[in-house]
Amino acid sequence: MADDVLRALAHPLRLRMLNLMWPGPLSAAELARELSVSHALASQHLRRLAAAGLVELAEERNRRGGHERRYRTVHGSPLSDRREGDAFLAEALAAGLRERAARRDPAHPGVTVDGELWVAAEAWEALRTGLQALGEALHEAARPARTPGTVPVAVTIQTFRTRA
Repeated sequence: MADDVLRALAHPLRLRMLNLMWPGPLSAAELARELSVSHALASQHLRRLAAAGLVELAEERNRRGGHERRYRTVHGSPLSDRREGDAFLAEALAAGLRERAARRDPAHPGVTVDGELWVAAEAWEALRTGLQALGEALHEAARPARTPGTVPVAVTIQTFRTRA
């Protein structure tokens, strides 16, 4: 994986931006409002994601006398089958998980699973494929932030075979 992609993913705010832009395009101003950051900071992070090829320009439009650019997350994961930078990526995911856990709604149940297990190779392949499908289904179900009838959820999945 290119260093610029890993560096772009290293900041938890950029990971949140990618997630917010998955279901549809957003501008720096829209991201700034949703993330409670300045427009300048949102623009800076958006440029970093664009330079790494993780977001792409989806549309340009005139708005309130100005020119607005809206970006979307490039679908398809540069992460799934890569090995280089695993520790770096794991740290970025852990930072995002810490931030999300602080926003967890205690009134609603969640699922937490952790383990370092030995399973049959066939079972591992079936489970890995199922988890990949679950991740894809969640992303397909995603709607723009605050769409009526939706609820905010968080998911982090990183599963892999280890050396004995």
